[in-house]
Amino acid sequence: MQRKKLVEVKDLKIHFKIGGSQYVKAADGISFDIYQGETFGLVGESGCGKSTTGRTMIGLYTPTSGEIRYDGKDVHRMPGKERRQLTRKMQMIFQDPYASLNPRMDVAEIIGEGLYLNGLASGSERLKRVYELLGMVGLSKEHANRFPHEFSGGQRQRIGIARALAVDPEFIIADEPISALDVSVQAQVVNLLKNLQKERKLTYLFIAHDLAMVKHVSDRIGVMYLGNMMELADSEQLYKDPKHPYTQALLSAIPLPDPDVEQTRERILLEGDVPSPINPPSGCVFRTRCPVAKPVCAAEKPVWREVAPSHFAACHLYS
Repeated sequence: MQRKKLVEVKDLKIHFKIGGSQYVKAADGISFDIYQGETFGLVGESGCGKSTTGRTMIGLYTPTSGEIRYDGKDVHRMPGKERRQLTRKMQMIFQDPYASLNPRMDVAEIIGEGLYLNGLASGSERLKRVYELLGMVGLSKEHANRFPHEFSGGQRQRIGIARALAVDPEFIIADEPISALDVSVQAQVVNLLKNLQKERKLTYLFIAHDLAMVKHVSDRIGVMYLGNMMELADSEQLYKDPKHPYTQALLSAIPLPDPDVEQTRERILLEGDVPSPINPPSGCVFRTRCPVAKPVCAAEKPVWREVAPSHFAACHLYS
């Protein structure tokens, strides 16, 4: 049975003008699909453009060019009424669980706001629904009258998850939802997200820089570097047989639980810093740090191609 494409990103460019003729190229022509019911992981170093991509998909930024389609419809070309209806289907969980919550609103107001704005519930019915959502994320109705500053980071992120679930979405963009949390709490939040996905048949875009965690939660993974997509494959395949030198370097940095193997294994150390997104290198943007770069890498931008079944990469090694 063929899987349904819920989200399609085609040749997406997000360029921010910073003065004169200079632009920050947060995304520079990336493409990927997200299928209904799956978790698509988007990974890369800080500043690679992954969070900006997620925020553009949900409409917080306007793309410079390219298309973002949800269920076959262009998100940024929808009429106003249809666009508002779409916001119910697409929700976001933000990285900072404190900055994303209004400190002047109590939990009942924060979670119930979406219900009110979309006309889904009012009065006692809305409060009842807030209690149900709190229970769904592992909190109790006694928390409803408290304010964000009264909670731990993990509890605040649970409130953010409850807020996202309030309008009964189909697709959730989780923008580094665990990076600001203690390690002991991260697994709890990830397990909560996985359980909610199974119970409510949700589709996720999971944005992160922790590749070990992304493997644990994702069905397929896309790897970004300096606004470009480097590689995309099924989670197991990507970790078993990474094709792009950048992906290989990222995976070699993941600590292993066996101390004997950890001490003797070979790591790929990348030299230099990530280039400026204002003035990225010619050709392949990774070439200035790539241990196997060739002259063609500076002259031509590599083509995004299928290098193995359902395994895509942009690298001249596979030209």
